[in-house]
Amino acid sequence: MDTKNITLKVNSDLYDNYREYCKKKGLIVSRQFEIMIEKQLREGAKSQ
Repeated sequence: MDTKNITLKVNSDLYDNYREYCKKKGLIVSRQFEIMIEKQLREGAKSQ
């Protein structure tokens, strides 16, 4: 699978809190973002 670097603007406190959450859970922030995108695409495909 190819990867792509992206730049996002997010609320600083929100990002810091989520990053800490992922660290405690042993998760990778970028992978969590991918999972969220995959879920939204699946749900969108179901509604069409």
